[in-house]
Order: sequence, then C-alpha cells, then structure tokens
Amino acid sequence: MRFLIISPIIIVFVQVCSPKIDPPDPRDPMIAQGREIFFNETFNGNGRTCGTCHPAENNFTLDPTFIRGLPDDDPLFVAENNPDLAENFENPILMEQHSLIMENLDGFDNLPEKFTMRGIPHLLGLTHSVSSGQGPRTGWSGDGAPGDLSLRSFATGAVIQHFTKTTNRIPGVDFRLPTEEELDALEAFQLSLGRQEELVLPLPLKNEAAARGQTIFTDPASGKCFACHFNAGANAAPALFGEGAGNLNFNTGVEDLPDKPADFTGELIPRDDGFGIPGNGEFNTPSLVEAADTPPFFHNNSVETLEGSIAFYNGAAFNNSPAGQLVQGATGSGINLDATQVEAVADFLRVINTLDNIAQARDLLLSYADRDFLGNVEYTRLLNQSLEEIDDCIMVLRSGGLHPKAVQYLEEARNATLEAIDAHNYERKRETSRTAAQVLDSTRNELIELNP
Repeated sequence: MRFLIISPIIIVFVQVCSPKIDPPDPRDPMIAQGREIFFNETFNGNGRTCGTCHPAENNFTLDPTFIRGLPDDDPLFVAENNPDLAENFENPILMEQHSLIMENLDGFDNLPEKFTMRGIPHLLGLTHSVSSGQGPRTGWSGDGAPGDLSLRSFATGAVIQHFTKTTNRIPGVDFRLPTEEELDALEAFQLSLGRQEELVLPLPLKNEAAARGQTIFTDPASGKCFACHFNAGANAAPALFGEGAGNLNFNTGVEDLPDKPADFTGELIPRDDGFGIPGNGEFNTPSLVEAADTPPFFHNNSVETLEGSIAFYNGAAFNNSPAGQLVQGATGSGINLDATQVEAVADFLRVINTLDNIAQARDLLLSYADRDFLGNVEYTRLLNQSLEEIDDCIMVLRSGGLHPKAVQYLEEARNATLEAIDAHNYERKRETSRTAAQVLDSTRNELIELNP
C-alpha cells in the first residue's frame, strides 16, 4: 500500500493494481457448458444446483416473495425434507421469511454456534465486481470462497456448504467436488452474466428527479456515493483510491442497525464478523446498477426498500462505523441527505437499472430474431428471459412513479414479446421479437438523451 494525498484534508489508501478481467465472448462453447452445469449438475449431493439459490428468472438471487412461490419439494427446502439435514444446515424460518442462507465461513467445527446468516448475492456484472488490488472479492465479505477466494473457488465452497447430503460434508460420500474443467466452465458462465461494460457517469437523463439524484450521487460534498461506487458500480473511485483499487471492503456498521427484521423472529443470528477468520467486520462493495430489482439490501437483507438502503447512510449505524468515520475525516462531514434527496438518488438508481434491463432484453430479443445462439442463455429461453427483463423494468419504474410514457412503451414491448412466445410460426416469432426490440428503443429514448 501507499498513501495518496487528494487534498490537505483527504488522505486515502491506494491498493496495488490487479489485472482486469476481459469480458467473455457469450458465444464461447465453455459458457454453454457452464450454464448446463450451473442449472442441472447436483454433484451427487442433496439435489440442489447452483441455480437453486441463483435462479435466472429472479436475477440470480432469492427474495421472500420468490421463495413463497416455490413448490414444497423444491431442493431449496432440502433441510425440511431430508432428516439428515434437519439441524445446522439451514434455518427454514429465516430462509423463507427473510431469504437468509446459513453460511459456515469460519469452519464446520461448531455448527450450532459458529455460522452466519446471509442474503444471496446476485451474479450480474461479475466481470466488473470481483477484482481488487488485494485479490478476488466473492460473496458478501470477500471470503465467500475457500483457498484463493476466486470465483472458481467460490463454486467449490458452494458445493461443500450447500450441496452436501449430511452435515459431515465428506467429499466422495456427501457430494463430489467439481473438476477443474467444470470450475473453468462455471467461471466462464458466471462472468458472462449481466452487463459487460461499466457505465460512464454522468448520463444525460431526462427525468429531473433522477438527474438530480445523479448529481447528489456523484457530489463529494453531499451524497459522496461515487467514492466507493464509481460509476454506480462495485469499484472504488480511481481518483481517490488509485488505479486498480477495484472492489474494496469496508465496515459500514450494517451489523449495528437496530430493529433488523430478522431479529424479530427470535431465531439465533450470530453477529456476522465479515472478512477473514476471525472477521474484521468488513464487507465488499456491491454494484448499484442492478440494485433496484434485487432487494432486499445489504449482506443480511436488513433493509427492504431502495430508499431505506440509501437513508442508512444518514444514520448512526453508518456514521459511527469505521467507514463513516473515514468519510467524515476525509470530507469534514458525514452524509446527511434530506428525504427528497434520498428519493432523488433512488430515482437515479431506478433509471440506470431500467436502462440496463432494457439493454439486456433488447439483446435477448435480437439474438432470438437473428438465431444468434448465446452460451449464457438457452436459445429456447431467450424470449422468456427478455420478458422477465421487461417485467423488471415495469416494476422498477412504477415503484418510483417514474416515466409513465416509458412504462406504456414497456407494456407494448411486453405484449409483443408475449405474442412472439405464443406464435406457432417461426417467422412470426422473429418478426414480433424485432418489433419488441424496436419498442424498447423508443422506451430508452424516453429515459435518456441519445445525442446530448
């Protein structure tokens, strides 16, 4: 490490540079192999697959609403259906009510007491969120993987933690470990998910509230969000933390929040100590581009709403935390946004999330129309996944009362996509897919100036 003096009162650490991950070619056969493994391979375990906790139709994460819609025999509920996993494998109450999954990040030697309960991080945009100057960052604290902490190791750790037939976790008996080839394929598939390019802020947004939210987000005197969420992503601002800093860990005081909803269940929830063994209370920074349609928020799913997650940074839990003290020491003040400013930042995050979903849906539709086979989505699933992206757009904009004209266009795109799904003639499917993509272009034009 070395020091970088930004101004007489701002001194921050600069991490050593780390290699950047090149975006994958979505047509790489290895990605298709990884997709097959991700959704169908149980590794001779309890019936779970990677897709059990990271379903594509729910943005590769779980929330209580989605969980409630699953059948009783879904592998997610294996602890309730397999007597050998009835204790110390999952907490069904916390899983079903708060989508919290049991993790034994500090080892398996004391299962009744040594565990954490964590939400499930989505897998979108990993190309731009797992690298740091100090090594890979996977999971919620950066130590979600054994060994070298890499995305490949993350898959190995997931099999040991979540796929086992009993809590003995004996390789070759309770599960089989992934092969090197499978790990390569799983890594390729996961890196192909979501956006492959970082945003470049500021964007020429048309909605005044969202534009104001963007200004607050990037303003070092008010929102100060840009420092840790550079371009609304998962990486630290190079001007502050140095080129190659990448995804950093901070202790933001989330564990000190009062009245966390999961606590009201009365279930045992040991304090999550964050990165390392023993932990240092730090968690790695998530990307915010995908935030609006992937609640609940934070590693412990302690906040349900986008506005609540932003307002967290106004409160005592953050401002008394090491990260909060760093902000105050570096800038001379803490974060203190009024209610309208919180809503403006939320509107900004909703719009950039919608823009990302529009781009994903449009690519899926055109891939179907052009018979452009992708490795990260089954060809027969292209239209259904585009429909899911469009539905997310509608939900996100409506939740903030944003862009009614754009919502109208999205409804048109949705109807065209449904027509493509239902059509029996392939040429009709292609035609209506292109129509839906064209309507999405009109939707995007409602959100952003194309030639500012």
